[in-house]
Amino acid sequence: MNGALEARLRERRGAGAKLLVPYVTGGYAGWERAVEAAAAAGADAIEIGIPFSDPVMDGPVIQRASTAALEQGATPASVLEQARGLDSGVPHAVMTYYNLCHRQGHERFAAALADAGVSGAILPDLPFVEAGPWLEVAAAAGVEAVLLAAPTTPEHRLASLCEASRGFVYAIGLLGVTGERSSLASTATELAARCVALTDRPVLTGVGIGSPSHAVEACAVADGVVIGSAVVRTLMSAGPEAVGELVAAYRTALDRG
Repeated sequence: MNGALEARLRERRGAGAKLLVPYVTGGYAGWERAVEAAAAAGADAIEIGIPFSDPVMDGPVIQRASTAALEQGATPASVLEQARGLDSGVPHAVMTYYNLCHRQGHERFAAALADAGVSGAILPDLPFVEAGPWLEVAAAAGVEAVLLAAPTTPEHRLASLCEASRGFVYAIGLLGVTGERSSLASTATELAARCVALTDRPVLTGVGIGSPSHAVEACAVADGVVIGSAVVRTLMSAGPEAVGELVAAYRTALDRG
């Protein structure tokens, strides 16, 4: 799986596609079917959330799903065991918090991801300036460590961050937690433009994208988008098959431009 995430995204970008990466909360009832439905509907990769009790980045929708998953007995090990059995046909990246990585130890955590067939990992609360040891261990295990760029990231650090990121550069659209907004923040396109100017690695915008039209607007600059709260809300309210329908709507909008 080494390099599978970035290779897939580069291939799709090279074919002229705008990239679409839905987020699904691992461990929530029906999440595996939701991943498969999203992939079948045109997702280029899937971000799988490993539920954590004290999230930093997750807004209310994803927090509710994570709490429900934990109450249903989800653990990092159980989510990865289920992920191992998925055959979606696209790369998977996990998103969780550094406490889980630190508690297991970098080597053990990275090995568990690789063993589950996971291509990438996103640890949003691990500062870039402190991420060196994790980046080294992840690379050795064949796990692509995706780094997050914020609107407040200074230019000199942004260049280094884009260079160090693997898989893609995750451009955070606004200063805030995940969630659907009524309009796309101006910072989303501003940050994506800064990142695109510094790297040829795929740049995906996430956080604050509430509709297919927002995704199209973001992709006027970015290579693609990460869709989280809208997907999780749909999973909780209407089930896995509806997730496929939602992702198909985003796919159609992005393809039409």
